[in-house]
Amino acid sequence: MEENLKQRSNGATEISKVALFGPESTGKTTLARQLAAYYKTEWVPEFARDYLQQKWDEKQQICDLEDMIPIAVGQVQLENELALKANTYLFCDTNLMVTKVFSEVYYNYCDPVLHQAACQHEYELIFLTDIDVPWEKDDLRDKPQGRESVFAVFKQALLEHKKPFITLSGDQELRLNKAIRIIDDLRLAKSMGFSTADFVQIYQHGIAIQNIQAQLNFFRNGIAPIDLVSPAELSRGILKLSDIEFQEKAAFFDAHKTNLSLNKFVPASGAASRMFKFLNEFLNDFDYKNESINAYINRKKASELSIFIVGMEKFPFFEAVDAKLKEEFENFDSLDRSLKNYYFVKVLLSSDDFDFANKPKGVLPFHDYKTHVATPIEEHLLECTHYSSSNKGSSLHFTVSESHQHYFETTAAFSKVRVEKLSDTAIDVSYSYQNKSTDTIAVTIDNKPFRDAAGQLVFRPGGHGALIENLNYLEADIVFIKNIDNVIQNNIDKIALYKKGLGGILLALQQDIFKYLRVLEEASVAEEVLQNMVLFITEKLNITMITGFYNEIPERKIEVLKAILNKPIRVCGMVKNEGEPGGGPFWVRDNEGGISLQIVESSQVDLNNAQQRNIAQAATHFNPVDLVCGIKNYKNEKFDLTQFVDPNSGFVVEKNAAGITIKGYELPGLWNGAMANWLTVFVQVPLITFNPVKTVNDLLKPLHQP
Repeated sequence: MEENLKQRSNGATEISKVALFGPESTGKTTLARQLAAYYKTEWVPEFARDYLQQKWDEKQQICDLEDMIPIAVGQVQLENELALKANTYLFCDTNLMVTKVFSEVYYNYCDPVLHQAACQHEYELIFLTDIDVPWEKDDLRDKPQGRESVFAVFKQALLEHKKPFITLSGDQELRLNKAIRIIDDLRLAKSMGFSTADFVQIYQHGIAIQNIQAQLNFFRNGIAPIDLVSPAELSRGILKLSDIEFQEKAAFFDAHKTNLSLNKFVPASGAASRMFKFLNEFLNDFDYKNESINAYINRKKASELSIFIVGMEKFPFFEAVDAKLKEEFENFDSLDRSLKNYYFVKVLLSSDDFDFANKPKGVLPFHDYKTHVATPIEEHLLECTHYSSSNKGSSLHFTVSESHQHYFETTAAFSKVRVEKLSDTAIDVSYSYQNKSTDTIAVTIDNKPFRDAAGQLVFRPGGHGALIENLNYLEADIVFIKNIDNVIQNNIDKIALYKKGLGGILLALQQDIFKYLRVLEEASVAEEVLQNMVLFITEKLNITMITGFYNEIPERKIEVLKAILNKPIRVCGMVKNEGEPGGGPFWVRDNEGGISLQIVESSQVDLNNAQQRNIAQAATHFNPVDLVCGIKNYKNEKFDLTQFVDPNSGFVVEKNAAGITIKGYELPGLWNGAMANWLTVFVQVPLITFNPVKTVNDLLKPLHQP
């Protein structure tokens, strides 16, 4: 009997066996037949159906325990026979695991031989068919009641025996299309050296196997560095406006925003660990029993710690931490000064107390006002009411880590009450997470997929470039983008002036762009009009026309102009470069020789190339992530922002995983490669608009003080 339950291949050419697995009346037969027809191959019907029908017809008897082995043997024989005729794939309407589960469910027993054979039978992939299809009655089926519990048993059997499977839900057409896509993707994964279990893990993570393939190619072949032509400078890629001109642009924005949907988009994922890095290092290395803090500072040359201690009473959280210490230590004021400072840092970072390094920046106390202490969330809410609002309404969207959302919701709810009352503006706050499907695969130093101790593939977040998908979901005409830590105390009117000024520039450009695009839809366009458009594109949008454009026929010129103008647009504030680390504005040459304005990070530049290094170092301006974006077209339709990404502008980074050096891939950055094919205008804005808090000591700077 054991020999009769052995699964065999066709012997000549290896075929991939795909099994349909699930309770009765879940569409297995229909799907097996459809897949076999699509791939022009064989499918294995359910042996039990004919076997039990014959038993009923001849003896009027239904299935019982003694039928399980004959059914299993018949099913395996049928599968082995059809495997000899199959072409590439064999689709099995059922398998021994189904028989095993039915035996256990209906008879509370499974023959050990059947159990062993069911566990040993291997398939390239198993599709678990969901119960979301209508029950179809026939003579051999049981009853529609209890389908949920039976389905749970089937699923548990696959999990328990570690069988790789994917659940198929939906109607017939949806299931078929999904199954075909999965089967084709599995074949690609296999050709790349992945196992079926690897593929299922990738699939369940939501990552397209084609993305994994592209990422592995980047690791193995490298990513071509960006080709810098020159830095963008004032009057040569960067627009400079006077204060009066900014006021005029701001007034233009205010005059035209009434019928627009505005939103403010704030990337705010991650904890504030880097902000307190030097304090954590201090706690880990300081021997409070045997040395003073001054001795530690001298030993470690810890200048940041020295600044922190000297300015301690100016921090907005000082009073709260001090009160906590006095509550815990009855004699706190009489303690040695060095010990008091040590306990201050310890309570500030301890997970049992303030735990600031593990909380998101957005909820930390940044600014000390006379009536209250404000967080970055509150400052962004306040900014919204000043420049990203219309008709007494405003929208603010945070991208957050899922584990941090409750911090944001609690803090925002408390702050909204104060800000809405102060501004007479209702603020809608929304949140989104970085989609897991944008994670990227990690590899070893020799570019092999990295696995954890359990043998599972390891994926890493794809960086802030993944947030282009979050931005893509927003329903808005105009979106302001600003980082979570770039807020200042007071001076809100100045910040609003320049933000609205950027918005006014964008709206004015949009009006012209939309007008031109509507003209280009007309039956014929005069040559003079086309020339005016070219002048606008070259002078206002800093775009060089393709070689040979002027020799093209009018129809081709119209086609080229449409392609240039019908894109999302961003107006980016740029501050003078004062040595801050980060990206800047440059003229960049693409693979086809075209030159455009781009925001470039140092990691994108080949710094070993002297010419490229010199261009990078000659940058006059810095990117403060101060963007105003138009994400709808002239027909008031949303652009699909993912279609304007340069996929070749990501970069490879080295990371540490449990002491092992691994490599990760960062997606094209949100304001770098993810917006590479947008219409781009750079505008100089004053330094007051850029005051990020990268370390806690930045809170001691004048613009973060009362």
